[in-house]
Amino acid sequence: MKRLLFAAFLMAGVCAWAQPAETKAQFEKEYKERIQKETLYGQYIPADLTDAFVQLNKLIDSESKVKFKMASEQDAAHKLYFSFGRWIIENWGFYGGSRLSHSIKELGVTFPEDMAQFIIVSYHRNLNKRELHVKEQVTYYKEMRRKEHEERALKGKVIKEETRIVKSKQ
Repeated sequence: MKRLLFAAFLMAGVCAWAQPAETKAQFEKEYKERIQKETLYGQYIPADLTDAFVQLNKLIDSESKVKFKMASEQDAAHKLYFSFGRWIIENWGFYGGSRLSHSIKELGVTFPEDMAQFIIVSYHRNLNKRELHVKEQVTYYKEMRRKEHEERALKGKVIKEETRIVKSKQ
């Protein structure tokens, strides 16, 4: 329990210390710097998915690893998202950008929540010595976000419509 409280305290300190960018240009500048860094706020950031597996193997004790491995892929992906997934997002800098999030973004997974789930599913498959099927996973997340966007657009309500006449300069 003390360990959990200490971890929560550390995460709150990191989140409070990191100030959000005020402009898009500032965010882009900070993002370009962050994706080059090996550590952020004292936390090592894996370079890519393979390095993430190496780090997770170091961080997770044997008993927890066995439980994770024995869980179904669906349970691993969904039930652990709010604990393990949140840890990944916060500690590996997915919201502000990190070299790992950038690596995953280059694969085609762009939302931090999807990135964390992508890592969890891939790690589960890796532990179970199964093919990762990265392209299929990327397609799944892209399609899920596309459908979500379409559904939101269909449910959207037009607040006001205007027609403007633009006078051309002659």
